[in-house]
Amino acid sequence: MEVSPQQEVCPPAAAEGPSGPCLQLWPEREVPLGGVRAMNVRRTLPQRGLPTIGAWCFLDSFGPDRTAMSVLPHPHIGLQTVTWPLAGNIRHRDSVGSDVVVRPGELNIMTAGHGVSHSEFAVLPQDGVLPVQRGLQLWVALPDADRHCAPAFEQHRELPRATGAGFTATVMVGTFDGVASPATMFSPIVGADVSCDGDAVLPLDPEFEHGILVLDGGLRLDGQELPPGPLGYLGTGRKELRLQADPGTRFLLIGGEPFREELLMWWNFVGRTHDEVEQARGDWEAQAGLSGAEAAAARYGLVPGHGPDAGAEAGRIPAPPLPGVRLTPRKRTVRD
Repeated sequence: MEVSPQQEVCPPAAAEGPSGPCLQLWPEREVPLGGVRAMNVRRTLPQRGLPTIGAWCFLDSFGPDRTAMSVLPHPHIGLQTVTWPLAGNIRHRDSVGSDVVVRPGELNIMTAGHGVSHSEFAVLPQDGVLPVQRGLQLWVALPDADRHCAPAFEQHRELPRATGAGFTATVMVGTFDGVASPATMFSPIVGADVSCDGDAVLPLDPEFEHGILVLDGGLRLDGQELPPGPLGYLGTGRKELRLQADPGTRFLLIGGEPFREELLMWWNFVGRTHDEVEQARGDWEAQAGLSGAEAAAARYGLVPGHGPDAGAEAGRIPAPPLPGVRLTPRKRTVRD
């Protein structure tokens, strides 16, 4: 979806074990999707020195605003997309045949595996007035043993909640405070939407590294202010999280076992080598001239409603050109 994406080589987390808790603030950066007329998002993962938190490798937040999400079919490999709307409804269609609307409090999980394509559009009400749009888009890197699996999609309209000392959490993925999400994941992981007022104590898995993105309000942790905007990296080794929250505070908690595999991310692909990503791009571009039946049988399939005769929604997002050089891996400045 980016016009000029940068190639990101994400080195694995160190294997010698946890080094303890920390609190580092990593700034958000604004990224336009699809050009100057399209939606702008705020990206906090990956960062140059922090490519992953557990298997989480990508985190965008958008809104609140009235810019309509309008994303034509585009491809993915080697990852799971996690869509979490906060305001407004999103219609998701993909090449495994899904055609669903996801609403705030509901979760979409799409497993790309060897290759999938999908589209996402804001849902307009009958009066045609676009409501406020706000949400989170995340990616989870698939481990090597699973990254070539068949694509799949699932939606969860009801998710479990965990309640504890000063907090309530919707468990999106993984397990938090003994409460497990029904979402299918492929590595030890957690993702939770947490609300709290005042003092709170959250239980954490000390084998995980964790991150916090404040959505509303603000909180204080380890004597440091954590406002909306930057991603707070918490390190590893924490058995609990003691914080003081402003009234109405809401934040995203993500985490997982430090990811031990090197990743190469470019555009919408999570691979391992330059050649693999180059092949994935070429396979997507090769589908551009195929008929409906031929496209449906190709690597990325065909998204319902977006074929040659789909009218205004016909089309696809072409892949941008690859960079002219092979980049060397960047160092992970955060040690787990």
